[in-house]
Amino acid sequence: MNCLSQNRKWNSFTFINIISIIFVVEAVNISGDLNEEFEADWAPDHIVTQGDQISLSLDSSTGCGFESKKKYLFGKASAQLKLVQGDSAGTVTAYYMSSQGPNHDELDFEFLGNVSGEPYIVQTNLYINGSGNREQRHYLWFDPSLDFHTYSLLWNQRSILFVVDDIPIREYVNKERKGIAYPGKQAMGIYGSVWNADDWATQGGRVKTNWSNAPFIVTFRSLEIEAWQFWWDKPVVKETRRKQLKWVRDNFLVYDYCRDVDRFSLQGLPKECHA
Repeated sequence: MNCLSQNRKWNSFTFINIISIIFVVEAVNISGDLNEEFEADWAPDHIVTQGDQISLSLDSSTGCGFESKKKYLFGKASAQLKLVQGDSAGTVTAYYMSSQGPNHDELDFEFLGNVSGEPYIVQTNLYINGSGNREQRHYLWFDPSLDFHTYSLLWNQRSILFVVDDIPIREYVNKERKGIAYPGKQAMGIYGSVWNADDWATQGGRVKTNWSNAPFIVTFRSLEIEAWQFWWDKPVVKETRRKQLKWVRDNFLVYDYCRDVDRFSLQGLPKECHA
């Protein structure tokens, strides 16, 4: 049964409206069937729901993806993912938020598959007014294919936080006052997908997808969205989380665009890297 079934209910999905400017004083939980909240973005025949889970599969013919019908301006989007097991080289699983159009904003988790025995890499990225090239890459401190782990995007007018199992791995701070672009004007939908990217995803494209291992299956569950109608006027990252960010950066960061002076040798590092 594909993900557009009228008879399935995804009871783990929760939509929360925060109706206080600073504090949450009332929350409304709305649970509806999957067809009311999400729709197949492409290849619905490769998407299967079972209980509170949705599985996406990739084979030599196609990958697949889903998206939310609603869009949100500021908030927190979380999902639990269990990634492709075994030899996942060439595959990419994505969980992200995005607006529409050529000048879109986007916040990405991209999980880059690897050959058996080698760790996944999680790539985070931001597009602002259609411009990306803000990648960071991290190893994880666990095998994301063995069990479910929670990945969250926390977005307000002060900063954007990428969070794994309640540990922040990256923060992008709003520095518009210094003339640096920040995604704060376009509402974004929630997306999940899996596809083949063996031209770049694994060791720079040197390792290709082994289609004899297909189908490659990734499972999502427990999607939650907290839609903030107003600016929650508090810093996202407090001292404890800053220590966690430093721990992740010191131990698991493998690439940061702000350190890639060769890549930006002609125009110099992006302004936000030294603002």
